[in-house]
Amino acid sequence: MKPTDSELEILQVLWEQGPSTVRQVNERLAENKDVGYTTTLKLMQIMHDKSLLTRVEDARSHVYEPNVAEEEVQSTLLGRFLDTAFRGSASRLVMQALGNHKTTPEELNQIRELLNQIEKQP
Repeated sequence: MKPTDSELEILQVLWEQGPSTVRQVNERLAENKDVGYTTTLKLMQIMHDKSLLTRVEDARSHVYEPNVAEEEVQSTLLGRFLDTAFRGSASRLVMQALGNHKTTPEELNQIRELLNQIEKQP
């Protein structure tokens, strides 16, 4: 299950906002790019057909919610990205990410904690 870029944008809105109508999702997407209601509707219908979304029919409007967990999608996308862009090397990915972006002290502390947890695992 690999959502397209447009499907991922819709999933991100739903993960953040929770169950929403097409209109609510479209309004949120329209804040950052020019997207028509019918385009959003069609994409969400396709996503429902692909089981990426569930739909509750409530009177005249349908309320959609994600049928996939954010962490599951992130893990799938990251795995594919790691394999294709970094030949499966997590260290190359981390070195590239840390070398090209300004990392805050808080983020570095979180990374240290994660590394400590990983080292303690058998």
